[in-house]
Amino acid sequence: MARPPRQWAGKSGLPDVHRRIVLALIAVLAAVPGAPSAAADTVAHGVASQHIKKLGEEAIASLRTPGLALEAREARLRKLLVEGFDMAFIGRFVLGRHWRTASPDQQSEYMQAFSEYILKVYSSRLGGYAGETLAVVSERPAGDKDVIVNTRIDRPSGPPIEAAWRVRVADNDPRIIDIAVSGVSMAVTQRDEFASVLQRNSLNGLIERLRARTDKMAASR
Repeated sequence: MARPPRQWAGKSGLPDVHRRIVLALIAVLAAVPGAPSAAADTVAHGVASQHIKKLGEEAIASLRTPGLALEAREARLRKLLVEGFDMAFIGRFVLGRHWRTASPDQQSEYMQAFSEYILKVYSSRLGGYAGETLAVVSERPAGDKDVIVNTRIDRPSGPPIEAAWRVRVADNDPRIIDIAVSGVSMAVTQRDEFASVLQRNSLNGLIERLRARTDKMAASR
């Protein structure tokens, strides 16, 4: 996975996902599944591609329900994230070597803070991206466990976004573990930004910063 430019880290020192990556993540959770492209017509999509398409279909059926309260929308998003993403794997990966040296209590507190932070980042942007369509273009194996699903996200407000989703399939249970936009990995970007914070703070400090950012996003809405 390509390493991101160092200048992408947030000025506050807090982890911050690149805007185009966030947009791609939101699109798969809130975009209408689009008609397949000519390239997609020739691809026999497997369980990983169907997993990406299923997430989009479930999201559009639930998250755009008229009059749905923010709390109910977040609850449905939480369910989609739990079912669609391997949050435990992503959380451990982005913490890097610090996961292995953390105590069981720290690991538990970190995973809770990380999951809530991710939830707020994505849910705070839902509803702001109308009219996107998602099309699965191709898929290919990546090692023994993973499949890369390439998608195109068409949007009325800008040029298309091409995103590559890394899906891990275990016991026929696919889960997203990463996404790359323009060759930049979300997981690697997040890991580098966490490492930048951990250079100046302890793991407990990172946990507190995640909680503070989560609380700030909740209060701003």
